[in-house]
Amino acid sequence: MARRPRTRGSAESLRRYWSTGEGGRTKIRWGTSGDYRRCVRHLTKYMGPRARGYCANLHRRNVGYWPGDRRNR
Repeated sequence: MARRPRTRGSAESLRRYWSTGEGGRTKIRWGTSGDYRRCVRHLTKYMGPRARGYCANLHRRNVGYWPGDRRNR
């Protein structure tokens, strides 16, 4: 069986979903208290321990600073 090639399009569509799409708007609610924890909780079932780093990157992309930053309090 031939393997399907990986494309950047599917990675970008997932980033959009978890940033500004249905996942980001209703499940994570970026910019509100607990957004990083909600992201990790939702994505751990798909990504395992890598979800923490991925959610940190999404947090930086959507909110403008890292989850551990003093502005995140």
